[in-house]
Amino acid sequence: MSNKNDSKQQEPVLRLVPMPADTNSAGDIFGGWIMSQVDIAGSIVAIRRAQGRVATIAVKEFQFHQPVFVGDLVSCYAEVTKVGKTSITVSVEVYAERRRQEEERIKVTEAIVVYVAIDENRKPRVVDK
Repeated sequence: MSNKNDSKQQEPVLRLVPMPADTNSAGDIFGGWIMSQVDIAGSIVAIRRAQGRVATIAVKEFQFHQPVFVGDLVSCYAEVTKVGKTSITVSVEVYAERRRQEEERIKVTEAIVVYVAIDENRKPRVVDK
């Protein structure tokens, strides 16, 4: 993904604040919770590009760089990086703002997720170029 996120030129696709119920046994935000948010953010741009329903078919890459804590402002940025016949590949970057009054903003996660456009019968359909 480009450095648009660092310059704050791009708006996040999804923004939320994790709560205590989202923590793992160590007290950090559960990685599965973050994975879920990444999938939601990626699907939003994939649905827009496909102009209809999509299904997640693969996670090609998923890297956790830093932990996320209760109260962080989590922002997910997503962009389509490739469009195939029926598939749409999306790059997602996740940033956390720790002490929001000081604007400390760090990349915590990045992923590449592949979606397939599907029709009303849940069968793959062609994505218009």
